[in-house]
Amino acid sequence: MRFTVAIDGPAAAGKGTISKGVAAHFGLAHLDTGLLYRVVGRRMLDGEQPVDAARALVPEDLERDDLRTADVAQAASKVAVIAEVRAALVDFQRAFARRSGGAVLDGRDIGTVICPEAEVKLFVTASAEVRAERRYLELSARGADVDRAQVLADVRERDTRDTDRSEAPLKPAEDAVSLDTSDLSIEAALAAGIAAVEAKMPAKG
Repeated sequence: MRFTVAIDGPAAAGKGTISKGVAAHFGLAHLDTGLLYRVVGRRMLDGEQPVDAARALVPEDLERDDLRTADVAQAASKVAVIAEVRAALVDFQRAFARRSGGAVLDGRDIGTVICPEAEVKLFVTASAEVRAERRYLELSARGADVDRAQVLADVRERDTRDTDRSEAPLKPAEDAVSLDTSDLSIEAALAAGIAAVEAKMPAKG
């Protein structure tokens, strides 16, 4: 079976949590495509050229434990506007999406660019304030020294960069199911995601 679920949305909207939960519920493989850009961003911070880093990416790179910092998130957003970087990562993502057994991919251009033929497309969003608070609590829990106002400013800056870029801007696919998680618990958001996928699943038997 080849069955692709494309889940897009801005930072801290909950798409990663929903994607992992959907993948686990249906027994599908999962790829957080944002990690690809975080790897490239991390390598750029280490002194590599972004395009070279993207072309050299291997699956093992996604296991690095230094990809979840705030500076890497900003670097990832910056390298994501480079057309050559995006092109270098397209084949990796599309091959994963059509693997046997089905797959869930989450990112910012999965339903619009990477997998426009995906059987299910979700666009997960939430207000900037809610997303900033989630990100603040996440970073604080890891022991990071963060300021609420700065986190909100970073979220808004990244939103602007992601939606205004000329190459694969962040936007919902025309046939995507929109899911606003601003006022939803994790459990309710996941249940809504599972229901949307279940509605498109091929009938068994």
